Amino acid sequence: MLKRTLTLWAGVALLHGAVLAAEPVAAGAPAAASGTNQVITVTGAVPDQATKTILLNRLREVYGAERVVDQITVGGVIMPANWAQHVQALITPELKSVSRGELSVNGNTVNLKGDVGSDATRQQLTSQMASSLNPTYVVKSQLRVTMAEQAVLDQALANRIVEFESGSAKITAAGQSILDEMSTALQQFKGRRVEVIGHTDSQGARNSNVALSKARADAVKAYLVQKGMPPDSLIPIGMGPDRPVAPNDSDDGRRRNRRIEFNLSQ
Repeated sequence: MLKRTLTLWAGVALLHGAVLAAEPVAAGAPAAASGTNQVITVTGAVPDQATKTILLNRLREVYGAERVVDQITVGGVIMPANWAQHVQALITPELKSVSRGELSVNGNTVNLKGDVGSDATRQQLTSQMASSLNPTYVVKSQLRVTMAEQAVLDQALANRIVEFESGSAKITAAGQSILDEMSTALQQFKGRRVEVIGHTDSQGARNSNVALSKARADAVKAYLVQKGMPPDSLIPIGMGPDRPVAPNDSDDGRRRNRRIEFNLSQ
């Protein structure tokens, strides 16, 4: 079981805060564990038992009681007004998407560190934390996107086929639905150039297939530009039948070869 340690630190004397830290994962393990695989160790000091109860109850609600190890002490610290309620609001299920992470609340300053799988996740977490606090708190995010950038696009496409009407470059309704999702993923890479690569199966003349694959890549670019992508950021390429991902001797293989790919340009 992949273990992740969460450390809650409330400080000593007049120093107050909370730290949620995730230990490095083992080599070969996924970058972020699911919530069911996390072991949460909570340490530090809080001013009273009520504060401790609030924090532990929230952690157990999010991570499961059996995965929260309590090492919190009581006394010797002073907290700002409603501190426990604010920290409680920061402990959300979305924190499970952070690995090797640390959330510290020192006075009214919140620091969030760690690794996440996409820029969208990074922005969502930072925005969510800021909106859950009152204006006296400052949120500083040092989250890093560690999933390979190309993997973000591959995951969004998820091996699905952008479909066209038979023998043409007209995108079907199903194909447009997939491109709508791709448009959202591509927004993360504005300022980068992305190759839109069209492929065909091997049936028919190669020259005709190359031309058709290029026309389909052009159609995908035009659709994404309508969705707000800068025209100069998309590079349409037609590869025809030259890069199959499956044998062309079956209907399923040919269907898989008729595809659109998105590659981040170096």
